[in-house]
Amino acid sequence: MKKIKLSILDQSHVRQGSTTREALQETIALAQLAEKLGYYRFWVSEHHNIPSIAGSTPEVLIASLGAHTSSIRLGAAGIMLPNHSSLKVAENFRMLEALYPGRIDLGVGRAPGGDRLTARLLNPQNTFSEQEFIQQIIDLQHYTTDEAPAGSIYEKVKAMPQAETAPPLWLLTSSGGSAQIAAHFGTALSFAHFINPQGGPETVAQYRANFRPSDTLRQPEANFGIFAFCHEDEDVVRRWQAEMDHRLLHIERGRDTPLPAWEEIEAMEYMPEEQLRINFNRGRMICGTPAQMRTQIERLMNAYETDEIVLCTIAQDAALRLHSFELLAKVFAL
Repeated sequence: MKKIKLSILDQSHVRQGSTTREALQETIALAQLAEKLGYYRFWVSEHHNIPSIAGSTPEVLIASLGAHTSSIRLGAAGIMLPNHSSLKVAENFRMLEALYPGRIDLGVGRAPGGDRLTARLLNPQNTFSEQEFIQQIIDLQHYTTDEAPAGSIYEKVKAMPQAETAPPLWLLTSSGGSAQIAAHFGTALSFAHFINPQGGPETVAQYRANFRPSDTLRQPEANFGIFAFCHEDEDVVRRWQAEMDHRLLHIERGRDTPLPAWEEIEAMEYMPEEQLRINFNRGRMICGTPAQMRTQIERLMNAYETDEIVLCTIAQDAALRLHSFELLAKVFAL
């Protein structure tokens, strides 16, 4: 296996007792630490109408991250494309590319990043149609590369500002449908294992098998993202896992109220159907001591046949979150 690349996806979670501003400052601090430790990419996400997530406008947050770092790749994972005009997305990311050349990734997805009512308000013309999403990908490729077939609208309308380089396009997928689109249009692919723990390696394999080279990407490029936590103390790891078990169940029930105290979570007895869901959700995460995490990460990367994993860590204790990334950087000698 090639040298492993560790990357980070941060959702700017607002910890209990914290504020939105503190959550965003923690994202900036994590990006700075990631750069210092040798992480490869730092991606941020787009979510709407979720009080516990401050990351609603990745294009704005990336601009700030660029100003506070100097070398790490920055990007969105992703821009929820149906919420936006393709032209405006292209302009946002061409601006970022002009400001931070060679450091910007443009990841896009089909999900609304929240509930459907909010998505409708973000874009009243959104029909949630796959064909419209495909057309947006076509538009985005033309706008970010200045390719303009004769007689097309792209000859008349250009995404500004012009720049010497263009941000690479990544498609996000958790089910496989967008993987087919990524292969067809020759874009990179990121599988959201933290959303769906089933079928990821098979999806990436099919993407590679069907990949058609494009002007911007000659060979397939893929990674995958997963919830992760590392600590030397197994009791700390077990507590994190129990809190994540409850957090994910909480989200799936459509709730966004604060998590109960640790003593309540520790004493909880789940119904059989809840325990089944917890068992499924455990596949969306990896956690353990440094040695255990090395084994789990290497096993997953062998399954995906990729050299890059994107880690997403949610923790009530900000110091534990930073420490987890420090430990993993040491494990893989970044």
